[in-house]
Amino acid sequence: MATTTATGLRARYLSEVVPGLRKEFGYKNPMQVPALHKIVINIGLGEAIQNAKAIENARRDLADITGQQPVITRAKRSVAAFKLREGMPIGVMVTLRGQRMYDFLEKLVTLALPRLRDFQGVPADAFDGRGNYTLGMREQLAFPEIDYDKIDKVRGMEITIVTTARTDEEGRRLLALMGMPFSRK
Repeated sequence: MATTTATGLRARYLSEVVPGLRKEFGYKNPMQVPALHKIVINIGLGEAIQNAKAIENARRDLADITGQQPVITRAKRSVAAFKLREGMPIGVMVTLRGQRMYDFLEKLVTLALPRLRDFQGVPADAFDGRGNYTLGMREQLAFPEIDYDKIDKVRGMEITIVTTARTDEEGRRLLALMGMPFSRK
């Protein structure tokens, strides 16, 4: 059985974040300390109804950003007002776990978010009540893997960081210690 050593953000989590959270919240057992469970990145494409190539372009962009092949999401029900039928492709998504999850979060915090225009930090109140955080980005151009000349359209994405925290306060503190730049509002 091969042993792997933690690198980057995962090593920081083990060496700094876990002891910090144990001290701050008084956890007796190290298994009580909140951790990252997964990161889900979703691009919704309403335009895919008229433009079939939009799915492929978004899929390519998301694969470049995450290093993992996205899954096409399909409509669960028909909506006549939007000319949408059940089963039509309407988006792409990726679920990251393990080292890829830590690598993506590190890239998001250190490279992508600071590249956004007029960036003042991410909102600290976008938690769901169970310690999970959702962040919306307006453009995929913030990621260094995306070549401006090769994109067909600027697309937004939704990034959901799922943690094992029980409360928003625990989740907020976990992400803050991992480097998430929350705004001072």
